[in-house]
Amino acid sequence: MTYICIFVCMSTNAVHIEIVSDLSTDAFIAALNRFVGRRGLPTDIFCDNATNFVGAKNQLQALKSFMFDKTNQSKLVTYCANEFINFHFIPPRAPHFGGLWEAAVKSAKGHLNRMLMNTRITYEELARAMIEVEAIMNSRPLSPMSSDPSDCEAITPAHFLVGSSLKALPQRDLEVRDISKFNRWRAVRAMQQAFWKKWSHDYLNELQVRSKWTAERNNVVQNSLVLIHDDNAPPQRWHLGRIINVIDGRDGLVRVADVKTRNGVIRRPIHKLALLPC
Repeated sequence: MTYICIFVCMSTNAVHIEIVSDLSTDAFIAALNRFVGRRGLPTDIFCDNATNFVGAKNQLQALKSFMFDKTNQSKLVTYCANEFINFHFIPPRAPHFGGLWEAAVKSAKGHLNRMLMNTRITYEELARAMIEVEAIMNSRPLSPMSSDPSDCEAITPAHFLVGSSLKALPQRDLEVRDISKFNRWRAVRAMQQAFWKKWSHDYLNELQVRSKWTAERNNVVQNSLVLIHDDNAPPQRWHLGRIINVIDGRDGLVRVADVKTRNGVIRRPIHKLALLPC
């Protein structure tokens, strides 16, 4: 049995994923040490409280028992205090206090569970796949790099980690029908591509959520930096552009926009465009 530990920065939304071999305090502290060695020493760590874990599966009950154990909690708090880290457990039965990391857990867990449900992979292959997933999640655009209309770059969590956006090596598109039939190297690559296609699609949909028009909303405006929906984009390649012209409908609402990209000007309906979250 192997577990995944997800760290989320509460300032930049950057994600760090560690593989944990078992449910023990020593295994978690080892994962924490690897995190500190790669990302630096945090001042505060906020963690779920055990009573937030609900479900009937034995694995979930084991995780609940581990987190609920007062001895384990005491060891974690003592260790972090010795390292000058303030360790906090959120209030019992209040998972909304951890909404930031719950969203990251949901994004990673849901797609990985659907991809790997019937797949057998080694520990090293899982570790590599998690690094690929981490890179994809840290490549998502957060806000425009500048207000310059000619600038089509966006700030990503990776900018706060490595100083620039993450680049992926060119690769062939693999038809992911049954990952277990691929050879070992291609299986990990297929997992990365499958996660990218599902997660990037969901991320764009979240940015484009439109509830019923019970209240008037602002139209998209010129010079806004937008994400362009592209089903064929390779992993970690987000299609960004600046709106240079908007076309109103008869009701005065914007329906279509001309977008300037690196490859020229394209025209798209607004349901194919998504404003950045920040």
